[in-house]
Amino acid sequence: MSIIEFLKKGNKSSGIAALGNTVLTIAKGIAAVISGNGTMLATAMHSAADALNQGFVFLGSAIAEKAPTKRFPTGFGRVVNLFVLIAVIVISIMAYETIIKGWELIQHPKSSGSLGLNVLIMLLAVAVDGFILFKAMKEIIHETRVQATGIQIIRKAFKNVNLASPPTRLVFYEDIIATFGALLALVSIVVAHFTGLYALDGVGTILIGLLLSGIAVKIGYENTIGLIGVAAPKEVEIRVGEMILSDPDVVDIRTIRILQEGRKYHVDSYIELREGLTLAVADDIKFRVRDKLLTDSDIGDVTLGILETNHVQDWNPEQE
Repeated sequence: MSIIEFLKKGNKSSGIAALGNTVLTIAKGIAAVISGNGTMLATAMHSAADALNQGFVFLGSAIAEKAPTKRFPTGFGRVVNLFVLIAVIVISIMAYETIIKGWELIQHPKSSGSLGLNVLIMLLAVAVDGFILFKAMKEIIHETRVQATGIQIIRKAFKNVNLASPPTRLVFYEDIIATFGALLALVSIVVAHFTGLYALDGVGTILIGLLLSGIAVKIGYENTIGLIGVAAPKEVEIRVGEMILSDPDVVDIRTIRILQEGRKYHVDSYIELREGLTLAVADDIKFRVRDKLLTDSDIGDVTLGILETNHVQDWNPEQE
């Protein structure tokens, strides 16, 4: 596999976010050096962390798409969770440094120059981070197979984000903070300049650090359970169950277990077939159901067992 083909398998949202945040890091860093503004430095650090994280996660998402091998028969899906957890460590460090910087600015407030440059850079940051956030929302809609256009994309992205892949969730949450942080920095820079309350620069810096800390905890928890091995969301189980029961010879599902590996699902289930079938016919039905499930791009592996119906409804999609 060529490098280009390998990179094409990476998560698109992470790739776009890495490029966008690299540009913002350079622009904000230059503005922070020229103006000496603490909030600008905090957002530059945030963008640098985002660029590093997203580049790292993009690489991890590409590795996660590698085909299973004899040594790793279930594939490499959980690699992306590991890469995201490493990214969380970076976010946590940057959050700590940002809070410390903000506290110093509150204790020793000082004016900053180049108001026009700072405002221009922050407007650029809002535009770029907002664009990345919207692309992440569209990726959520695509991954969760939800139909949405226009303003509905925003509402349905928030509603279905937990069903998206780990890299896409990371981009979504980080860029919510990034966009809000850029707006917060813009307001604090302008208010501090016109009111002389330069301590607001430090307050804005601390708030950005606290937001980073919160997102680190949330993303860290989600990917820790993903690394351990977590059951697929209920919506996915219902979708898979309905696909199985759509076969005319399947009458019930005795048991079903769906394990999430990165962005792929591994299905393990015993299905009940109608009475009176020979073993050869039952085998054909099992393989037919398996092949149908594997047409779903989110399903990476299927193991099915077959049983004759016990005339009892075992599978209830509404039962927790």
